[in-house]
Amino acid sequence: MFTTTQLDNGILNNYAVEPEVYFASYPSPEQQKGYALQAAIATLFVTGLVLVTLAVS
Repeated sequence: MFTTTQLDNGILNNYAVEPEVYFASYPSPEQQKGYALQAAIATLFVTGLVLVTLAVS
């Protein structure tokens, strides 16, 4: 599929192909558990960084 067309005056009209818009599907229970695990690990990591920062200062 070509997205380049030449106009009558010799100018090339280059435009991006836009993807079809769609609604996101709700995450499955397994994905929700994965997101919760990632959030817990991120919280522990940030808490650890803050505690190390306070201990060093």
